[in-house]
Amino acid sequence: MSELTKEDARRMLSKYGERFAKEFGDKESYSSPKLTTTTYQEFKKESLPKQMGWYEKGCNLSEKVIKLKLSKDRYDLLTEQIRISHLAITPYGCDGFAVLFPIIYLTLGFIVSFALAGSLFFGMFFLITGVLLMMPLRQVPEYIANSWRMKASNQMVLCVFYIVTYMRHTSNIEGAINFAAEHLTQPLSLDLKKVIWDVETGEYESVRQSLDAYLTTWRKYNIEFIEAIHLIESSLYEGEEERRVELLDKSLDVILTETYERMLHYAQNLKSPITVLDMMGIVLPILGLVILPMVASFLSSAEGGFKWYHLAMVYNVVLPIVVFYMGKNILSTRPTGYGDTDIAASNPTLKKYKNVLFNIGPYEFAINPIWIAGVFIMICAFIGLMPVMIAYFSDIKTLLAEGPLLGQFEGYKFLDYRAPSNSAPGVEPSYVVGPYGLGASLISLFLPMAFGVGLGIYYTLRSKNLIEIRQRTKELEDEFASALFQLGSRLGDGMPAEMAFGRVAEAMEGTNSAKFFELVSTNVRRLGMGVRDAIYNPKNGAILFFPSQVIDSSMKVLLESIRKGPGVAAQALMNVSRYIKEIHRVDERLKDLMADIVASMQSNINFMAPVISGIVVGITSMITTILGNLKMQAGNISGQEGGAAKMSGILEMFGDAIPTYHFQIVVGLYVVQVIWILTILSNGIQNGADSLNERYLLGKNLIRSTMIYVGLAAVVILFFNILAVNVISKTVG
Repeated sequence: MSELTKEDARRMLSKYGERFAKEFGDKESYSSPKLTTTTYQEFKKESLPKQMGWYEKGCNLSEKVIKLKLSKDRYDLLTEQIRISHLAITPYGCDGFAVLFPIIYLTLGFIVSFALAGSLFFGMFFLITGVLLMMPLRQVPEYIANSWRMKASNQMVLCVFYIVTYMRHTSNIEGAINFAAEHLTQPLSLDLKKVIWDVETGEYESVRQSLDAYLTTWRKYNIEFIEAIHLIESSLYEGEEERRVELLDKSLDVILTETYERMLHYAQNLKSPITVLDMMGIVLPILGLVILPMVASFLSSAEGGFKWYHLAMVYNVVLPIVVFYMGKNILSTRPTGYGDTDIAASNPTLKKYKNVLFNIGPYEFAINPIWIAGVFIMICAFIGLMPVMIAYFSDIKTLLAEGPLLGQFEGYKFLDYRAPSNSAPGVEPSYVVGPYGLGASLISLFLPMAFGVGLGIYYTLRSKNLIEIRQRTKELEDEFASALFQLGSRLGDGMPAEMAFGRVAEAMEGTNSAKFFELVSTNVRRLGMGVRDAIYNPKNGAILFFPSQVIDSSMKVLLESIRKGPGVAAQALMNVSRYIKEIHRVDERLKDLMADIVASMQSNINFMAPVISGIVVGITSMITTILGNLKMQAGNISGQEGGAAKMSGILEMFGDAIPTYHFQIVVGLYVVQVIWILTILSNGIQNGADSLNERYLLGKNLIRSTMIYVGLAAVVILFFNILAVNVISKTVG
């Protein structure tokens, strides 16, 4: 007799399971759901971001070029991270890419630096950054896995909620996993589909085995999720209904209680890393800018000099990367378990609300916010670059003479381009330095405004409609638990579901829940629909106007359970009502824990970073103006003897200072970058991987903080320039 294969066993189980269900009349409880082999592949293709595809191609190509030897621990660690991230690469490809890409990067950087620019600074910059890139590139699978884990963990309470809700009326783990995968968004839905996929491909014999294997990936990160699922699995072995339901309730209590405890410890341990991040990434770099004009002016006298683009490489490339890296490390320690998701990801019909919508007659038009933001950025950037463009299209004599267009007003110059400090007296220089003028300094503020406010406009318009929809939906969810309880009570009294919706709508008149139930009742009474169509009809279904996962899953529980009788449906809805209240209560307690830390970060975003930076730019403008004008007077007193001659000699030690125009652009862009990074970090700490709220906060913070910086910097620059002119006039006089 031939050996029984897994495929033969699966066919036999399916055949006799269907026959058993047919004979005993309970197909819902005993037949396994149909699993499709293409679901996981298609969903993965749609879900994974494009940059992960490029990373996969880079790793697979690197493995062909170079294959490094890996230790067993390193190989096992990368294998686990790659599996969590759903990446189609090998550990050898990952480490090969971490070596090959930096080599290509620093080689090309050297060629460009010396062949085109002839700059030792940029050559060393590419060498150092190329070597330093190797370490973070080796950790890319870890970063992706942590990001994936945090996004998935946002949905774990809901995942347990969906599984428990389904299994209260149908004790079938396969059906419960399918039900949860259907209602969750990526990435946890992708993980659950992978659980089913592994059964279809024969890697595991049953969904339970595949699920247990998946749970091992969370053993180091979310033990409460594993405990909750194991309690759910234990309920399958209970013969008594009361004991079975008790285990299901216990599973939800476990994940809610332990999630709160872990977040409590996280909040207590978070103050020190946040303080270090504030000091190293914001306060010290910005305060260090105060003395930078003096140092830069002194270094500028050396051969090659210290230029504004050297400062830009440090403040606009290196520091933001360091701050972002520190922030990501803080987020990687965040406990898992709760958070919101992007409603457009779970409901494709809402994707149109990411655009700016307007109606012309009966037609609706949509404009992608990127076009509106792009126009704003181009206009502001054009204005901000005007001093550079004027210099490009003007000759050196015009710039040095400053004609009517480039003239000065009562000692305040518009552009103020100067001959370099090393040029010979009486000889026309081959180039000019600047602009140092007050007008150029003020115009430069348009560049940080272009990117800060421009990106803020994009994020605001991209999230405004969806955040309003989600806010209304949350208000509905807050009161929906009471509505479900009333609906369950009506069904428990023997009232048909078609009538129960109308009665609950009357009892809760004036609330959002009443609008939902009234819409269902109207579809039943006036359009003659059944309850399922009244809720889920693609044209008139009530769920279309209330895009909530909680409401959607509650209604599907109702439709599934009502087939077993009104008593079962009533009990199911009352339990769902209780679960919603418990989840909401724990969610509010968790947000209270994070309130102090998030408020501290918001003060940095809204006040510290823009205000300190604006003041520093103003002080720099004054110092640069004073040094520049005193140096111009050095030629007049160079022939004198005594203290004046010594003063002239001291001033000649200084080279060409970094113009306030360039200095302000570097600082302004750094402020925009810091606001962007801190907003992502504060949202991640409080809400986890909530991309919709992240976009909303980015829009609000970028616009507000950038305008605070621009406004304050303009006022301080004007004030200190007036002060500088007065100081110079008294000194010269």
